[in-house]
Amino acid sequence: MSMIRDLRAVVRPSRISLRKDTGVYDTTRAPGTPSAVVDCAVYRDGGRIHTDRPLTPHEAMRQVRRDGGFVWIGLHEPTEAEFAGIASEFGLHPLAVEDAVQAHQRPKLERYDDSLFTVFKTIHYVEHDQLDANSEVVETGEVMCFTGRDFFITVRHGGQGSLRALRHRLQDDPELLARGPSAVLHAIADHVVDGYIAVADAVQDDIDEVETEVFSPGRKGTPRGTDAGRIYQLKREVLEFKRAVSPLLRPMQLLSERPMRLIDPDIQKYFRDVADHLARVQEQVVGFDELLNSILQANLAQASVAQNEDMRKITSWAAIIAVPTMVCGVYGMNFDYMPETHWRYSYPAIMMITGVICLGIHRTLKRNGWL
Repeated sequence: MSMIRDLRAVVRPSRISLRKDTGVYDTTRAPGTPSAVVDCAVYRDGGRIHTDRPLTPHEAMRQVRRDGGFVWIGLHEPTEAEFAGIASEFGLHPLAVEDAVQAHQRPKLERYDDSLFTVFKTIHYVEHDQLDANSEVVETGEVMCFTGRDFFITVRHGGQGSLRALRHRLQDDPELLARGPSAVLHAIADHVVDGYIAVADAVQDDIDEVETEVFSPGRKGTPRGTDAGRIYQLKREVLEFKRAVSPLLRPMQLLSERPMRLIDPDIQKYFRDVADHLARVQEQVVGFDELLNSILQANLAQASVAQNEDMRKITSWAAIIAVPTMVCGVYGMNFDYMPETHWRYSYPAIMMITGVICLGIHRTLKRNGWL
């Protein structure tokens, strides 16, 4: 219990005051800095309750408790101070609050007494004109969801993964939105996994391009090691992709198979489809990793073969040059009693013999594939 109290002290700093009579949250952000609350709305019977001015979380929750429905609050990179008031208002578990504020969490599903805490990693494909050893292929972010009986809170980290368009799509489907917070959780899970599918297709194109270039014959003018650097960078990006996809399989299976008090049974059926799509993406990502391993090994093997070919050529020319070097060395010793040196045709004869021997060695080496 002391540990829990310590964590509560972390996420509920004394510099924050929550005045429930007015619903005003006093944060520590500098004046003029945008609020962490992106949107706060009350939904009832599948529709959004429109108000004259934006609601604070306290006002929205008070309205829900009075008239029914649920509140959906969206936040972007809140500070501990900004999130402390909301955590207190909705009774969020301090461990989940700590994870939501600090970010950089592994995809997971945690169940608490009155809420579910779900972490998704979003993946965005970074467009690039040409893939090189320093190219960034995927960019990651995080969406953390608190699902309660009458509230749904999203905490987003990173510049990608905006949920504004998703919120509008849900508002255009009152029948689905009437199912409550679990319908929103499914929509976000489906949105994130659809993003995985799109990124997987784009990464597949990059891998196909690298594979084609590695096995293309006669690529002249390409510095050695370039392909290895590109393949290794692409492999690192695929590993980042894998870290987002693989840990999410278990949470999706739990949401689709195990009855949960906060998940509508009709909505739970739709999680099976999300889990199926996620399993397919996970298989693709594992396949990408294995394929890149094979491409990298093939590239290294090609580099070794090219180095062996260079060494054979160097050795062949050294063997050819050794013949005139030996002849010149013999006749450069300046002995007085060398019969050939006094013959009138000795020089052209020696040059001709040397040339014939060098030509014979050259033809033999070329016939054997050394030149």
